[in-house]
Amino acid sequence: MTAPRPADPPSEDLSRLAALHGVATSYSPSPDRSVAASATAVTLTLAALGVDASTPGAVRAALASRERELGERLLPPTVVGWGGGPPAALTALPAGTRLRIDTEQGESRTDADGLPPGVHRLTATAPDGRTATAHLIAAPPRLPAPPGRSYGLLVQLYSLLSRRSWGMGDLADLAELAGWAGRSLGAGFIQVNPLHAAVPGTPTDPSPYRPSSRRFPDPVHLRVEDVPEAAYVEDPGRLRDLLDRSARLREAVLRQGALIDRDAVWELKREALELLGEVPLGPGRRAAYCDFLAGQGQALEDHATWCALAEVHGSDWHRWPAGLRDPRSAETAQARNGLMDRVDFWSRLAWLTDTQLTAAQRAGREAGMPVGIVHDLAVGVHPGGADAWAQQEYFAAGMSVGAPPDAFNARGQDWGLPPWRPDRLAASGYAPFRELLRALFRYAGALRIDHVMGLFRLWWVPQGHPPTEGTYVRYDAEAMLAVLVLEASRAGALVIGEDLGTVEPGVREALRERGVLGTSVLWFERDWEGDGRPLSPESWRSDCLATATTHDLPSTAARLTGEHVELRDSLGLLTRPLAEERAEAAADTGEWLSLLSRLGLLRGTSGGGDTSSEEAEIQAVHRFLLHTPARMIGVWLPDGVGDRRPQNLPGTWDQYPNWRLPIADAQGRPVTLEDLAASPRLHALMEVLREGGS
Repeated sequence: MTAPRPADPPSEDLSRLAALHGVATSYSPSPDRSVAASATAVTLTLAALGVDASTPGAVRAALASRERELGERLLPPTVVGWGGGPPAALTALPAGTRLRIDTEQGESRTDADGLPPGVHRLTATAPDGRTATAHLIAAPPRLPAPPGRSYGLLVQLYSLLSRRSWGMGDLADLAELAGWAGRSLGAGFIQVNPLHAAVPGTPTDPSPYRPSSRRFPDPVHLRVEDVPEAAYVEDPGRLRDLLDRSARLREAVLRQGALIDRDAVWELKREALELLGEVPLGPGRRAAYCDFLAGQGQALEDHATWCALAEVHGSDWHRWPAGLRDPRSAETAQARNGLMDRVDFWSRLAWLTDTQLTAAQRAGREAGMPVGIVHDLAVGVHPGGADAWAQQEYFAAGMSVGAPPDAFNARGQDWGLPPWRPDRLAASGYAPFRELLRALFRYAGALRIDHVMGLFRLWWVPQGHPPTEGTYVRYDAEAMLAVLVLEASRAGALVIGEDLGTVEPGVREALRERGVLGTSVLWFERDWEGDGRPLSPESWRSDCLATATTHDLPSTAARLTGEHVELRDSLGLLTRPLAEERAEAAADTGEWLSLLSRLGLLRGTSGGGDTSSEEAEIQAVHRFLLHTPARMIGVWLPDGVGDRRPQNLPGTWDQYPNWRLPIADAQGRPVTLEDLAASPRLHALMEVLREGGS
């Protein structure tokens, strides 16, 4: 499949129709360049939004219909008011229009001033008798600033094994880390990877960024022994056997060089959880479980039903019998009734996981952390998974989210995630987004939103076409931000947007206005509009989480030594000669080290003793971060012990063990949570942050 010919641009009518539905007909990979979307991409994208643009006549008819609809419309389906003020959309109403607002709190009002936060129902009646209803999102003007400056640890939870883990890090390990880091290191937060429910099956996709559901967590993260019913299983010998087998899995990773095997871990945990499921809940536990079921309602029933059906029919609902592909069909209801014990099993696992997630957040706060656990929201879900099945009316059929071609990837990207339909979201008052955020904020002190630019627009790729034949589709960013600010405020949580890479003008400013923090990574912070040299610390933005690296980038040790170039060369990922790549990497690192030296930050290591220049440089990097005005400073936990390996190497699949590596020291030896707590190197690095970089 080749990229569309430049001679295939949308017609004038098609361009007007696309604009009225938020579909772009061009994009700018750089400020001085514009690329036209193909007519095919625009036509297929409109089709996914329910608009027929297949022929010139269909385009004219759809255009006339849309213009007539917008001309006659009193209100859009969702309107936004900030800080108790009236929505701007009301100023366009005819003079004399009567309003009725039924608030979320159960009140009825005739004006939109001083509205309490919430999602209300607005009815407008014009003098000519026309009536319209809309969802009215009343949000605080912005999120509160973080409670003072804080520093914390960034970790992929599966990689953090303790001497009690079942072959991968779990929620008890997270609680232990939070309790120790808060009390012993003065850390204010722990940021983890997405813990969303994965698509079942062997082998399971190890990436945490392509989940089955973002609304419910994955029970593979449970610590089985911490479930109260574990003490009362009828066959304790079977549970002890499973514990022994899990110990062998753990030792294989920690002592024998094995990769983390999520499927093997889940096989053991699932068998153990089946045993626990046979233990009746006590009255108090039963009441708590019933409260959880009532609170989660239809969403949990759908999720558990999908899990039960997947056990029978496989994990891609598109291949199920026709009647079961509809979550609201009579066939699905009948199947659910026949699988009620399995539906209850999966519902109980969601409750147990939610309980341990809540306990981890509580452990952090009790240890003095002002934020606690920072959870990660993936940009989308697997097309065959639970959310795509249960909420399929909100997803654009035949479309996938990705990225257009740019200087780093001439072919563009297709992430294989179905996008939400902006029209259906607006018509529902953004109910799916609200419910998703509410679920995550149950146990989060802060939420990191992957590819936060997706609140504004997403690159849609038609199924069967390369990413070059996609186009951008715009979302109502004001409404999406209002929902985000509303739900985060209710939870008393912070929001961090991952805004790395190409960001369209105005996005960072809009996020900052609403109190959403950005993400700044040291190696990318250069004066791109000037001489391109490293940005001095006082020039950094304050409203951000500042880090030296991320899970998708080389560790700090690997970048300082240039080992990341050698790794990519060994895997055939370089697009230029090795010597050129080495020279560029060395020059980049040299500029940063020179700046650190000029600022007096590159000196003897904290903690004293004989330590390497590498440790001194890593400490200097973090002293630099502390000299910026950033409100949050994140330390990649593997950096604390000199780990060389990235957790994920973009551009690879089976060539590199993405998402399956335990934290290791500079020699590649796995390091347990207990080893981390006793590590002089990690303590010395964290002492730099405790001292404030002085």
